[in-house]
Amino acid sequence: MKMIDTIEQHIIRTAQGRDAEAILTFDHVVQEDAKRRAFILQEIEHGHCTVAEIDGQVVAYIIMDRNFFGWPFIDLVYVHSDYRQRGLAATLMQHIEAQCEEKLFVSTNLSNLRMQRLLEKLGYVISGTVHNLDEGDPEMFYFKRPVKSVGKSGYNNAQHIE
Repeated sequence: MKMIDTIEQHIIRTAQGRDAEAILTFDHVVQEDAKRRAFILQEIEHGHCTVAEIDGQVVAYIIMDRNFFGWPFIDLVYVHSDYRQRGLAATLMQHIEAQCEEKLFVSTNLSNLRMQRLLEKLGYVISGTVHNLDEGDPEMFYFKRPVKSVGKSGYNNAQHIE
């Protein structure tokens, strides 16, 4: 087990195959969505899943890949119901942000107000909306330019900052 980052009692690290059982147990959406289950297992295998651990127990995960027009995209963030409202989702997202050079995208449903508040708190801005992915619940796409990317792209040059 390679520890990547420790914040208070949280250990943030790349998910290993042995973490799959815990993730698939606390992510209740998986029980009704075989595609999500297969996706999570695939992303763990490819090294795209990061977990938060407390007292040796995996209690949250985030999946980020680069399949969104070549840009980093956070596909899933999920926290065990017993560990919500402790800052774990924000911690995982900030961990991913620290790895991104220029742009980072994420999306959430219009109905997911908790995630929208988190994204706004972390400095993400709406980039667009896509209808018809989930019937009656548009997908809102958000964007953030990580701090370490300032000055690397035209939109971060002083002349473009508003």
